[in-house]
Amino acid sequence: MIELDTHLIRHMALDEKRIDGRSPDEYREITIEPDFVTSAEGSCRVKIGNTEVLVGVKIDVAEPFADTPNEGVLMVSSEFVPLASSDFESGPPGEESIEVSRVVDRTIRESKAIDFEKLCIVPGEKVWMVCVDIDVLDYDGNLIDASSLAATIALMNARLPDLNDEKKSIYGKKGKNKLPMSGMPLATTFAKISGKIFSDPIKIEERSLDAVLTVGTAVKDGKTMLCAMQKGGTGGFSLEEIEQIFDMAIKKGDVLRKKAEKFV
Repeated sequence: MIELDTHLIRHMALDEKRIDGRSPDEYREITIEPDFVTSAEGSCRVKIGNTEVLVGVKIDVAEPFADTPNEGVLMVSSEFVPLASSDFESGPPGEESIEVSRVVDRTIRESKAIDFEKLCIVPGEKVWMVCVDIDVLDYDGNLIDASSLAATIALMNARLPDLNDEKKSIYGKKGKNKLPMSGMPLATTFAKISGKIFSDPIKIEERSLDAVLTVGTAVKDGKTMLCAMQKGGTGGFSLEEIEQIFDMAIKKGDVLRKKAEKFV
């Protein structure tokens, strides 16, 4: 059945058609629910079509890394719940889970959206550690874009905890200060199938693709800039295809940002 489906997907792609009727650059319906977990410093649930992720942000005081004594720390992890898909297995994080975490982390980090120096509490001793936990609740393709969108909204709504006199977090009480963050970094993913480029690939399209490219964008000084890339699949891209994807990434990134701005 999968072989038949992938053959159909590749055949339809030759005419830039998709099995769900979308145009090549069209995203599925997007649903955003910020502050979904009230006990977290920040959270957001995002659905793109049938793909659903929940991101929680935990912020606490920690020691800085030795090579960055005056900067806060960002940690991104993801968990693929077996109930979300028959493709997922219980146990340690697999390659796909690690890739989602890394790409979301890189998009945020390389965009310079977070001012890590402002997350320093006591230089060389205490900084804010920001942990972003991604839980995949339902999987039908394009986990990176859904996770990136949810992570960015959760971070932009997150509040730093209040501190006591010993510079320790006061648990159970949310502070008023937001993270020092701007630019709204987001990842957009594009699949190459039968020589054509498609945004927001569903699961069967991911199984049918030749190559895939995820591009991170963020806004700086009023302009949308490229900040990160991740290539996957066994095939390659021509220079013209990469330029096409860059243009699509900027346009689609701006569309996603307009949706996200309503919730931050």
